[in-house]
Formats: sequence, C-alpha cells, structure tokens
Amino acid sequence: MAAASIPHDHVAIIGTGFGAIATAVRLQRAGFEDLVLIDRAEDVGGVWRDNDYPGAAVDVKSHLYSLSFAPNPEWHNVFARQPELHDYLRSVVDRFDLRRRLILGCEVEELRWDSDRQLWRLETARGPRTARHVVVATGALAEPVEPDLPGLPSFMGTRFHSARWDHDFDLAGKQVAVIGTGASAVQFVPAIAPTVDHLTLFQRTPPWIMPRHDHEISARARRIFRAVPLAQRASRAAIYCQFEWMILGFRHPPLMRLAERRARRHLESQVADPGLRAKLTPDYSLGCKRILLSDEYLPALTRPNVAVDTDGIREITEHGVLDGAGVEHPVDAIILGTGFDTLGLPLTDRIHDADGVAMADRWAGDPTAYLGTAVAGYPNCFLIHGPNIGTGHNSVLQMLESQAAYIASAIGYAEEHGLGAVQPTEAAQEAYAAEVDRMSEGTVWTAGGCRSWYLNDKGRNVNIWPGTTFDFRRRTRRFEPTAHLMEKARQGRGEQAAWVPA
Repeated sequence: MAAASIPHDHVAIIGTGFGAIATAVRLQRAGFEDLVLIDRAEDVGGVWRDNDYPGAAVDVKSHLYSLSFAPNPEWHNVFARQPELHDYLRSVVDRFDLRRRLILGCEVEELRWDSDRQLWRLETARGPRTARHVVVATGALAEPVEPDLPGLPSFMGTRFHSARWDHDFDLAGKQVAVIGTGASAVQFVPAIAPTVDHLTLFQRTPPWIMPRHDHEISARARRIFRAVPLAQRASRAAIYCQFEWMILGFRHPPLMRLAERRARRHLESQVADPGLRAKLTPDYSLGCKRILLSDEYLPALTRPNVAVDTDGIREITEHGVLDGAGVEHPVDAIILGTGFDTLGLPLTDRIHDADGVAMADRWAGDPTAYLGTAVAGYPNCFLIHGPNIGTGHNSVLQMLESQAAYIASAIGYAEEHGLGAVQPTEAAQEAYAAEVDRMSEGTVWTAGGCRSWYLNDKGRNVNIWPGTTFDFRRRTRRFEPTAHLMEKARQGRGEQAAWVPA
C-alpha cells in the first residue's frame, strides 16, 4: 500500500472504555481534532461491555464511579449495574461527539515505532495505519485468565469465563462448578444459585467480604440531582473523601483491624454454620487482596444446593472436577471466575520499539512506567491503567482522569515546541519506580500475608498505586520537561536528529 494511502492520525487511542473516553475528551478540549478511537469490538464500553454476566455491577458508588466532566443524575442504584454503566459510556460518547471518531470492529494487531518518520505504524484487522501518538487504553482487566488445570481442555461439558459469559447456555437445572472466588464470582454466584440444580464453588483462598448496602436511588433524589447539579457534586465529593482517607489503613495494616472486625461480624451474621464459616474466614490481613462488597454472596453459600470445596483441584475430567481429596464432582458446566492477566498488559507484547523489542519483553514480568503511563524507549506511547495505576481504596477513575491530564499535557507540549517525539528518561522512570517500591513497603499489599494479583513473581507491587489519588493528581497535573527526552520534529525523512534532555 502506498504511503500516501495509509490513514494517518495525530493521536490513535486503542480502546473505548472509561480511560479511553476520558483521554479523548481531554484531548478534544485541548484542541486536538485529529484523533480516533479504535476498538476490536463492535460497540464501545470496554470492561462494562465485556463483563455482562448475571449480577455484574460496580463496587464503587455510582456518583463517584463516573467521569467528573460527565455527571449522571439518573443513576438508579447506589452501585450501578452493568447495563446502566454500559449505557452511560455510550451516552458520554454521544454527548461529547466522539461517535464520528470511532473505528469499531478493528483489532490492533501490532504497533511499531518508526524512528525515521517519528510515528507509530499500526497493523490492524482493516489494514495499516499510522499515528504520531498512540494511547493504549485497553485496560488491565481485558484479557481473561484460564487456569492451567490438568484436563481442562478435555472437559466435554460447557466451559466459559465470567468475562465471556455464554448467554446461550441455559443454567436452569444444571450441575455447575465455579472455579474462583474473586470480584466477579461474588456477584454471579448469588445470581445463578437459585436457578441451577447444584453449584459447587471451588475456593482456593476466601476473600474478605464487607457489607454492600446497595439500594435504589429514589425518583425524588434523582429529580434533585437533575435540578441542582451542585447537590450531586457535593454527594460525589463526600463519597470521595469517605474513601480517600481509607488509604491510611492500607498503608498501616494495624489500622485494618477495625475493618476486619466489621467483616467478621458480617460473616457471622450471614453464615450460621461454624464449619462453613471457618472455610470462609481469611487468614491474611484485610486489603491484602481485593476487598469485596456483597450482601448476597455469603447467604448464597448457605443454600442447600450450594457446596464450598476447599480441597483444591487435582484435575478436570471429561464430565466433572476431581478435587484434591479424590472426590469427583460431575458437572454440566464449568464457570471460570479466575480473573485477568494483569502482569502482561494487553498489547504490550505487540508494541515494538525502534529496535523491534516488545514492551512486554523489555519488562520481563516486572513492569514499570513513568507515572504508570509512559515507558522509556517507546516514544509518543501512553498506557491507560498501566503499572501501579489500580487503587485499593478509591475509584480508579480518579487515576484514569489524572493519566488523561498528563497525556494531553505531554502531547500539547510536543505540539507547542515542535517536537516529533517525547519519552521519559530512564532515570525518571527508575526514580519513580523506586519511589513506588518505597511507598509500598510495609503496606497491606506487601506485608499482609497473602499472594495477590497486585504482586509479580518477585513479590513486587506492580498494580496498585500506594498513595492517595490526590497525590497522583498533583503529580500528573502538568508535563514535566526535565523528566523527558525530546526530539525535534523533522521536516523530511532521513534528517538527522538527536534525543536530548529538556
């Protein structure tokens, strides 16, 4: 294909979830009109498009789990359900005129940095494209993990992951095995338990469960939020402050004992059987793994047609699950609630630098990024929900909007100063990673007595931001030239240029 016929954009955003939309709106407001959002699916929505399992809902209160620039006075529940969240993202796309920028049903297969032309070459399902800057906004929770269990491929029944729910399979009257007890399972188990004939939950580690106290937001309250936007902003601010101070408990584990007592009381009030209660009691500090909210999960496990198996899984047979005690459980379906690949962020194995080295290979299982967003050696490339962007105490949308601010600031600085390429210095990235490591020491994530997806194989925290969201917003408020290498834009191909610090 001739170079002139290859579509080119100033900014290509890959993904259409919360982070992608926040970045697109921020860039649009900064005056960047030459941008596109590319998604492999036929609709926008990211994780809230893909995770449509029964009972799917957010575990942050709705007024906070929404974009600051796009309040929604119409939330029907304190914790919004998946269909409402998906509709909200569609409405934001329309509200900010992003529909014309969408390229849907187009998977990005590879990205390569062309140092000569100072642009990214994208190979997509619809052919090649180029872009000056790319924003990889696929998110950390995009690629489901299928556990490496002996015999799993030979299972003759129906098998699917919660993030790829098989809505054509009728669970009514079926024998079902659920593997995993994470955030998704805590929601779909109580939703399907009344329907199935029998459900066996295979639990490796019990989660800490806190009361959820979800309820409908009254029509009167919604009318007030519509008529008085300040009232909704005040509600959002109150929720934000309520959660933000909780970082103290995560950073100082002894403070978590009060919350643990509350969780234990919640367990005791909902599970009368002492044997089952013992199975469901964690032996690690609250917060070491993701804290889950539910008022329905624990009662669902006390149903006569539900059993909790803690003997482990020896293998999957053609017609069931053989547990660690040698008992085979015949099942018609296996539902995997086994989470996502959070160490190998989506696409990072296909993002190549000027020498052809993939970002995932450069990381080798130990990802770092400056501000969790930009990686040395990969100019003009930004990650949404990159390393150490997740939060244990507050809404991750606070972090994603902060990332969007840094990205818009970096691209704006490059445009204003005639730069063809910008990337963080190795020193700035290493210093930032060292600071994250220092802040993580002694926290509930690293000293809480558990192994979680927050940590890599070295025991290093690579997923959670161990500070306040307020602090992260301060760090990303403006582009810091001294932390970056810059290259002047070239007028013609083949001109010499050198990376220089600011």
